[in-house]
Amino acid sequence: MSERKHSVNEIQDYSDNEGSMDENQKKLKYPKSIFFIISNEFCERFSFYGMRTVLTLYLKNQLKYTDDMSTVIYHVFTMLLYFFPIFGAMLADSLLGKFRTIFYLSIIYAAGQLLLSLSAAPPLGIPDREFSMVGLVLIAVGTGGIKPCVSAFGGDQFILPQQEQYLSTFFSLFYFSINSGSLISTFLTPVLRSSVSCFGDTTCYSLAFLVPAILMTLSIVIFVLGKPLYKIVKPTGNVVLNVTKCVSYAIYKKVTLKGVKKMHWLDYANDEYDTSLIKDIKAALQVMILFIPLPIFWALFDQQGSRWTFQATRMNGEIGNFLLEPDQMQVFNPLLVLVFIPLFETCVYPLMGKIGLRTPLRILSIGGFLASLSFVAAALVELELEKTYPILPSKGLAQLRVFNTLDCNVSVTVNDPELSIALKSMDMWEDRYIKATGKKELSYEADFSLCGITGLNKTQGEIFVSEKNATSWAITQNGLSYVYTDSIDKSTSGDPLIRGLIYIDLSQPDADLKLIRDETVVKTLKINSSSFYETELVKIAHGVYDIRLNEFVKKEVPLKLGGVYTVVGSVTEKGSKANVITVTEPNSMHVLWLIPQYVIITMGEVMFSVTGLEFAFTQAPVSMKSLLQACWLLTVAIGNLIVVIVAEISIFDRQIFEFILFAGLMFIDIIIFSVIAKFYKYVDTSGDEDASEETIHMNEKSGTVNPSYHCDEK
Repeated sequence: MSERKHSVNEIQDYSDNEGSMDENQKKLKYPKSIFFIISNEFCERFSFYGMRTVLTLYLKNQLKYTDDMSTVIYHVFTMLLYFFPIFGAMLADSLLGKFRTIFYLSIIYAAGQLLLSLSAAPPLGIPDREFSMVGLVLIAVGTGGIKPCVSAFGGDQFILPQQEQYLSTFFSLFYFSINSGSLISTFLTPVLRSSVSCFGDTTCYSLAFLVPAILMTLSIVIFVLGKPLYKIVKPTGNVVLNVTKCVSYAIYKKVTLKGVKKMHWLDYANDEYDTSLIKDIKAALQVMILFIPLPIFWALFDQQGSRWTFQATRMNGEIGNFLLEPDQMQVFNPLLVLVFIPLFETCVYPLMGKIGLRTPLRILSIGGFLASLSFVAAALVELELEKTYPILPSKGLAQLRVFNTLDCNVSVTVNDPELSIALKSMDMWEDRYIKATGKKELSYEADFSLCGITGLNKTQGEIFVSEKNATSWAITQNGLSYVYTDSIDKSTSGDPLIRGLIYIDLSQPDADLKLIRDETVVKTLKINSSSFYETELVKIAHGVYDIRLNEFVKKEVPLKLGGVYTVVGSVTEKGSKANVITVTEPNSMHVLWLIPQYVIITMGEVMFSVTGLEFAFTQAPVSMKSLLQACWLLTVAIGNLIVVIVAEISIFDRQIFEFILFAGLMFIDIIIFSVIAKFYKYVDTSGDEDASEETIHMNEKSGTVNPSYHCDEK
C-alpha cells in the first residue's frame, strides 16, 4: 500500500496559532463541498487498494503467469503509479486546473477498473491477458494523475488564514477516509475473490475487481455532484516545469560557452533566469543527493504485495473457523501504521532524543536498517517454509507411486532396485528418489493370493518411470496395469487439489464421485464404466467434506490448504469402497509467522517515509518543495524498477536467496546513505518562510505538517 503511505497532502504549520478565531472567522461556515471531496477520496482509495490487493494472485492464478512474471507486472504497474503523478500535477497546475484534471483522469481510471473486471470474466471470451494489461495501464494513468490533486483541491475550498482550524479538520478527515477506504477494501476484496464461486471456478476475480470499479464510478458521481459548491482556482504555472527548463538551459550554456567559467554550473543560466530561482535549485540539489540511495528501501517495501503475498500462499491461514487469505496479510501494514505513528511520537522519538539519535537523517538510517532486518526475518521464515515444500522430481531422478484400488492387500516386489512393498487395500506406496536418465524400466512381481480374484494369483512384468516425472501405477482387478503421469505440486492459489482414481466393473453403470460440504454437493466427478478411470485434478475450497462414491460415504475428510489428494476406490458388484490418500502434504507452517516481518518493515516505514517527507520539505526552499516531492516519488518508481530487474534476471532457484540479496543490498545502501548524510549540513528554516505566501498540505499518512502548496502531491 505504498502510495497511501508516501503521498503528501501538505499542511502549513502556523507556529503562532493559539487556536482562537476572531469575529470574521466565526462568521465563516465550514465548506459544504468538503463532504463530496472526502466521500470521493474514500471511494477512490477503496477502489485502488481493493484492486491491488488481489492483483498478484490474479496474475498468477487466473492469467497463469509465473511467480517471477507476476512480480514483474505488479512492480511495473506500481512504478507507473509513481511516474504519472508528475504529469497529473503539470496538467493541473499549467493547463486544466485541478477540477478538470481530477474529472477527466477519473474517467480513464474507472474505465481501466471496468476493463480489468471484464477481462476476468471467461464467458465474455475477450483476450484476458491483453485486456488486463490495458486496464492496468489506464488505472496507473488515472490514479497516478489524480492523486497529487485531490487533497490540494480540498485545500482550495478554505479561506486562509481565517479558516485555518477548519482546514486542519479537513485533512484529519481526509487522512481518515484514505485509511478507512484502504483498510476495508484490503480485507474485503480477498473475501470476494475466494469465497464466491463464479463461471465454474472456485474463485471470482471478476467480482473482486467489479466492486472496486463500481466504487470508482461512484466516486466520479459524488465528485461531480459537488461542483456547484466548489471553489475552483485557475492554473497558476508549474514549478517542476520551470526548474526543468532552467536546468536544461544551464547545461546547454555550459556546454556551448567556451572559455567562460562560473562558480557553479547553474550560474550559466543567470542571463535567462532569476538568481533567486537558481539559488533555490542549488539548495534543492543538496537534498536530492541524499535521495540517491533511497530507491532500495522502496524495492523492499513494495514486495509486501508481491513476494510476501506469494510466500503467504504456501502457508496455513486457518484461525479456528476463519481463514486468513494470503492477500489479506497486507492489511497488517495499515493497521500497524495507525498504531505506530502515535507510539513513535509519544514514546520512541522522545527516548531517541535523550540519547542523541533524534535527527531526521539518523531516523532515516534506522528505518532503512529495519527494512533490511525485515527481509532477514522473511528469509528465516522461508528457510523453515522450504521444509514443507513438496519434493518434486528433478534431473537424474524419477518418482514412483503405486495405488491399490482392490479390497485386499497386495505384495509387490520391484527388482531394480530391490523393493518389497506391502500395499494395503485402498492405499499408496511411493519412492521419490529413483535414479533415472530418460525412461527407465523396472521389473516386478505381484502376489494377489489374498484377493481371491479368478485368474489373478501371482504376476510379473515390467513397469517404467521417467526422469523428472512423477509416474503413478494402479493395481486393479486386471493386475498392475494402469499408468499415468501424476501432478504432485501444490496449487498456485494454495487451495487443495483432488482427483479420483476409480476402478469400476464393466457390469456396473457409470458412477459419481461427489464432494459434499454442509449437505451440499460442491463438486461432482463423473466416473465412466471403462474398467478404470482417472479424473482430472481439480481445485476445491479447503474444508471438511464427505466423499461419496455411489452409496459409499467417507465422512468428514479434511481437505487442507496446499494439499494434493487422490480418492482411490472401486465399484463392483459387491458394492463401492473408497479412501482419500494424501499425495502431497498440506501447508503446515502458519501464516501468522509472517507478522514479525510486517511489524519490522512497518516500523521502518514510519521512520523512513514520514521522516523522509518531513526532512525533504523542511530542508528545501519554499519554491522547490513540489520539486522535492516529485523527486521523492521517483525514488519509489526506481525502487520498483529494481525489483523488476532482479525478478527478470531470475538468478536464484530459491526464494530465500533473493530475500537475502535484498536484505544485503539494503544494509549496504543504508551504510552509503549514512556516510553521505554525515556531510550534510541542516538548513535552519525557522522564520524564513512567509506564512502569508504559503498554502496548505498535509502528509496523507501521518498528518506531518509541511509547508508548501502545490498540486504535485506525489
